[in-house]
Amino acid sequence: MEKLGIWLVAIFGVFLIGCGLLMLLYPERARRYLSTAGSTPFINYFEISLRMIPAAGLVLAADASLFPEAFRLVGWFMIGTSLVLFLIPRKWHHAYALNAANRLKPIYLRLLSPISFAGGGLLIYAVY
Repeated sequence: MEKLGIWLVAIFGVFLIGCGLLMLLYPERARRYLSTAGSTPFINYFEISLRMIPAAGLVLAADASLFPEAFRLVGWFMIGTSLVLFLIPRKWHHAYALNAANRLKPIYLRLLSPISFAGGGLLIYAVY
């Protein structure tokens, strides 16, 4: 199971790097994707379920990582917040996403993209 967790974390790291590229090169598209969060029952529950996969990977890979306590803490935090998102009304989730998408202007997304690159790179580094 630890090996599976390592792979899930590495794939999540690549995903975060991809998100950073999207934010840097196509910030309007990133805003549009963000604004769809929770927009339909399918998108809402699919994205929350999908979010739990790398969260479980963090927990499973914790002992093999360079930062076991941080991996466990962040993984369980993501699982817990996903469970909360399952329980709150979908419309609240979507309203929050719309608000965030409106506030995050393209320049802000471009400025934040290095954080996504660094996070993804750190995850990959920490499990290999």
